[in-house]
Order: sequence, then C-alpha cells, then structure tokens
Amino acid sequence: MKIAIVGVGVAGGYLLSRLKNEHEVIGFERSTQDAHDSICAWGTTKGPMQDFAKKCGLDFNDYVIHDGKNMYVDMNSEKFSIKLSGLCTYDKIGLIKDMSSGCKINYNTTPKLEDLESEFDLIVDATGFYRTYLPKPARDFYLPTYQYKVEYEEQVPFDDFYLKPFSSITGYFWYFPLGKKLAHIGAGDKNRKHVEETDAFLKKYGGRIIKTVGRPIRLATPDMCEPFYHNKVVGVGESIGTVYPLLGEGIIPSMICADIFIENLHDKEMYRKQILEKFSIYSKVLTFVRNKMDSKFGMMRHFADLITIYRYMKKNEKRFGMEIRIGDMMKVAKA
Repeated sequence: MKIAIVGVGVAGGYLLSRLKNEHEVIGFERSTQDAHDSICAWGTTKGPMQDFAKKCGLDFNDYVIHDGKNMYVDMNSEKFSIKLSGLCTYDKIGLIKDMSSGCKINYNTTPKLEDLESEFDLIVDATGFYRTYLPKPARDFYLPTYQYKVEYEEQVPFDDFYLKPFSSITGYFWYFPLGKKLAHIGAGDKNRKHVEETDAFLKKYGGRIIKTVGRPIRLATPDMCEPFYHNKVVGVGESIGTVYPLLGEGIIPSMICADIFIENLHDKEMYRKQILEKFSIYSKVLTFVRNKMDSKFGMMRHFADLITIYRYMKKNEKRFGMEIRIGDMMKVAKA
C-alpha cells in the first residue's frame, strides 16, 4: 500500500520504520526539520523501549541520556522517594530520526485531507493532540503544558528525577535530568498555574533556557476518543487517547498502539476492538484523576478503584520503571 504518516513523533517515526520494507510510506511533519521537538520530557522505561528499538534494528541503549535511580516526590507536607528500575531520559528526537532514516519526510507542511485521499491508500493520523484528520472527540479532556530545556553552569538542582504534584493533583511540575548540565523542567495543570510554577523553579535554581515548548496533552482515554478511523484515515497514539492519565506518559502506550495497528493493518474494526480492550484500565485511572482534580475523591467510596489501579501498576512495574508501593498510592490519594 501507499501510506501517508502524518506526524513524525514517536508513533509516526516508529511506524515509518516498521512499514517501510513492505509498503511505500511517506511522512509529513508540521514542524521544520530544525525545529522538530516535543513537549515530552523525554522520560521512558528502558525495558519496553529496548524491544521497540530492536524491531527497528536499533539499540535503545545508544540513546539513553540519564539512567534514573530515585524519583524525588515533593508533596509540600510530605516528601518521599521512589526507587527506579529502568526509568530514564533519552534522546527522543535522535531515536525518531534514526527510526525514520531512509524514508521520505515532508517537513513544515500539513497537507489537506483531500490531497492525501487522492494519492494514498491509507492515512495515519499520528498528529497527537491536534488529531488533524479525524473528527473531534465528543468528550475530549486535556491539560495545558509548558516546558523549558535548561542548561546549568555549575551544580544542577537535582541529581535525579523530581516531581511536585499540585494541590488536589490538578497536575504536576517535573524536573527530568538530561546529563550533567541539562534538564527539562516543566509542568501541566488543570488550573493553569503551570507556567507560574515553572518560572518559579527557574527563578529559584537559575539556569539558561535553551528551548521553550508548550502545547496541551490529551488525557481523554481511547473510549472517549472515537472514532479511531474515518474513511481512509486511522488514528494512532495520542490522537486516539493513548496517554496514561495518572502520569501523563504517552511514549510507550503510543508504541504499543502502533504495534496493534500494524497487526491489524487490513482490519480497522479489529484494531478498534483491540485498542479498547488493551487500554480499558485507562478509563478507570482517568476517573480517579478527575475525581482528585475536582475534589470529589473519597477514600471509602473510591478505595476499590484505587486498589485496582495499584494492582495494575504493581503487575507492570517493569513497564513503569519504578517500584510501586501501596503506601505511595495512598499518599497521592490523600493529597
């Protein structure tokens, strides 16, 4: 088939690599090649990413920047650390470029749908939040986010990952190390204090801003983001809600989604069913998050949901790259 992949992020780059040997694939990216970047803080987990990179003929270890040992969590009244086992930062743009190596990519363009439909057999909407070619979801939910890439002249503020959840878990501030002198600092917040918090951290610890990026991140789950396909267009990744709502993490879920798409390339309805099944837990997680945001969470009333989320994350510790403890979950729930 002749396939257009619009949006050369983590899902788009991965699909270009996986499909290029059997199909004619062409990428389209709205950013210029020099400005190609991501709001993502470049945090992911080594184990799953090693498997995805291997399918593209690459070694994920070549892209790891910082190998985390502990995540410091600051909840104002209570501070604690979480032991990490695989959580890392990596050269996300470098990996995307290497995955899509050898493929034709048109940068600085967002083609019209009618032009794509006249030329291609299949159009993959991997445009993330923008969901450019699919009908807008009826029940969308997202948070605004903002991030600086910062360079420090001498001592960095933290030697490892740092998170500061906001009151009622309306969002959180993040500090992700990028080697000895660099870091991504940023935040997302329902109450739109994310820029204020990021600037306050910058003022406190200093650093030179190298790059600024910001856009909303979709937390609406797949069951809220239908349709997944429309005529020749099929959505993959964040465009159909594959972001884990509790952490705002979408790299690995988007890669999982891309694999399911590849397995069902000729069966859109089976793709839809498998996505809804694979990510069914996300709706329960989002309910927990929104109850916390809206101050509607009750420990007694929602304890069963909390335990379900804990068991899911505990079972998938290697996927999340951190030690999952019920005590930490309770601290978040009581915040």
